[in-house]
Amino acid sequence: MIHFLPVAAEDSGAPPAEASARLASIRHALRLVDPWGGGPADDLSEEELALAWPAASDAAKRCFAKRSEATVGSASAGLETIVAVRSSGQQAHPASVELVAEIIRDGLADLAHLLRR
Repeated sequence: MIHFLPVAAEDSGAPPAEASARLASIRHALRLVDPWGGGPADDLSEEELALAWPAASDAAKRCFAKRSEATVGSASAGLETIVAVRSSGQQAHPASVELVAEIIRDGLADLAHLLRR
């Protein structure tokens, strides 16, 4: 059953450590497939996250949690595949590695866009 009652708000102060940690882990995953860390130009810095978080609605914060979880999952799956290929003694195709990097970049850009609305 769907309920449209307001959900108790989290502390609307600084972003939770989990939000910062997820962004850091996504950025780290990007550096694994792109040594120069070529993230999107509009990626959120820690300072921007700290400023945007208090102004974000509870719905935006829940979306951030879900979308960052999905991005972490996609990054993990892509990295696991690359590692599996390399473990078998083969080299991952550069286009495949770039595709994983692009998926991660898109996820970072999506998270930034969500909090900048």
